[in-house]
Order: sequence, then structure tokens, then C-alpha cells
Amino acid sequence: MVYMSGMDPIKESREGLCASCRHRKENRSDRGSVFIYCRKSETDSRYPKYPPLPVVRCAGHEPADSSLHP
Repeated sequence: MVYMSGMDPIKESREGLCASCRHRKENRSDRGSVFIYCRKSETDSRYPKYPPLPVVRCAGHEPADSSLHP
């Protein structure tokens, strides 16, 4: 299924701004759980490594390159 925004609306509602952020990284546990890691936390202590989701406001949000999201 293809969405107008290029994003899965369920993922977008679960993660909020993180779903479309270029600083987002998915970490998967051995049991299959997925955790969203914020790469901004590596250089700025104001950003938590694993923010509580959904993130609805974030000064560090930068849209990911849309070509990476089919």
C-alpha cells in the first residue's frame, strides 16, 4: 500500500515526529522489540537517547531525506 506522505500512518501515529526525522535510528532487540534511538543525543544532552513516544514537539527534528522513504 502506498500513502500520500510516503509514511505508514500507523508508524507515524506511534512514533510522532521521530517517524520522519533524520536523527532517528531503529534498534532491535534479540526478542524483536524495536526501540527508536535519537542520534542527536550523542552531541546534545538535551535530547534523550530513547525518547518517550510519540514525540509531538522536538526542536531538533529535521525531516529525513524523502528519497530514503519509498
